Amino acid sequence: MQQQLSTFALAALCCITLQSKAYQIQFKSNVASGTAYLTYYMGKNLNIQDSAVILKGGIASFAGKAQLPGGIYAIVFGNKKYSIDFLLGSSQNLFIQADTANLLQTEITGSKDNDIFKDYQRFVAQNGRLLMSEKKAFNESTNRADSLLHEKNYNKYNDIINQYRLDIITKSPTSLMAVLLQAMREPQVPAAIPLTREDSLRNYYAYKKSYWDGISFADDRVVRTPFFIPKLERYYREVMDQSQVDTLISDIDYKLLLARTAPEMYKYLLNWFTDEYINPKYMGQDAVFVHLFEKYHSKGLTPWLNEQQMEIISRRAYMQMANLIGVKAADITMLNTAEKPTSLYSVDANYTLLLFWDPTCGHCKQELPKIDSIYRASWKQKGVKIFAVLNENVKDQWLQYIKDQNISDWIHVYQTKDMAAAETTSGKAGYRQLFDVTMTPTLLLLDKEKRIVAKKLTWEQVNQLLLVKENNKSAN
Repeated sequence: MQQQLSTFALAALCCITLQSKAYQIQFKSNVASGTAYLTYYMGKNLNIQDSAVILKGGIASFAGKAQLPGGIYAIVFGNKKYSIDFLLGSSQNLFIQADTANLLQTEITGSKDNDIFKDYQRFVAQNGRLLMSEKKAFNESTNRADSLLHEKNYNKYNDIINQYRLDIITKSPTSLMAVLLQAMREPQVPAAIPLTREDSLRNYYAYKKSYWDGISFADDRVVRTPFFIPKLERYYREVMDQSQVDTLISDIDYKLLLARTAPEMYKYLLNWFTDEYINPKYMGQDAVFVHLFEKYHSKGLTPWLNEQQMEIISRRAYMQMANLIGVKAADITMLNTAEKPTSLYSVDANYTLLLFWDPTCGHCKQELPKIDSIYRASWKQKGVKIFAVLNENVKDQWLQYIKDQNISDWIHVYQTKDMAAAETTSGKAGYRQLFDVTMTPTLLLLDKEKRIVAKKLTWEQVNQLLLVKENNKSAN
């Protein structure tokens, strides 16, 4: 009997807990029909969380059994012409009353976060008008005295607003408003004027160190704001050194470690990093995506992804694994124009240009003559050899093109259908997967040991890279 009572008490407690975590938002306006949408900010976009029919009296009700993640939300109504922003924190039983004639006077009850938000809006609106007035007066000043006066007043109002924000952060540090203000803050730019390279580096590291001051990656509320995501994009696209792949990987792992107790933040970060580096803008950054796949995706740490999404990510990762910058290229053996087996590793050269092409490709027809010209004029003397792989099974056209363009001093190879089928049957990766060949022409530059020096370059970029390496060699 005691056991039954304990079980019943536990079940009752669970019910109470669930009810206390439910959200309920009552909305009333002078729009008496249509649909109202409960939305939340995710970067620059508003995403729909819930919807409700507007009933008689302009009332719409939003309710759910689980508490919503905190952040900036908005109710969109009136055929999506009107929108009201509000904060959703731990208190999620709200009443919002709005009049489309004056949305700034919207009343929100049931939330301390919104009380702070409303006071902040009023304060900034009042002092912001004074601030802009002084800015306008400064721009219209006709003498130095007026300029100095309005500059002084502008700085005064700006300081007043900044101090108000700082007071919120100091007095209510755990409030959602404090979180938003921290996310809005710009990193402190070092005041010291750099005179040397060391000064510039010192300023850069100081800026980078302070970039995330006040922002917690363990706080899910930060994600549902319009401020965090642009800040994230700027950090990884502009602040971080794009050439230092190991540093990027280390920084990403650290951010994900900080977010391990914040499921919304963790999920968003891992999704964003995956999208950012699955097709990177800079050569070599595919190593970041491969790392994300090996450490997170392949370990089952992304359960929110469906089977199709995981298949796309897995396929892309396997396409990139074998051709990362600095690793030895996979050896491939195909038939040359004389039908003799020829392997990539049989090529003895200071550099090997691995080229995938086909004679039916319009872009190939434009680029191959240019590649041959620079090869004869410069690359050949530098010890470069071209290992050219036919990408489509058009042997007759392939042989004719080689003859017509007089490029017989390249090493030309192709793969028969039987050879490709045998690879598939044995489970071996084909050359398209090994070298990430998704388009033609595709160029990879290999060094003497067949390590991948560069990939997915134009012939002009290959030429520039060879010149840089030659100059470095001469300098050494």
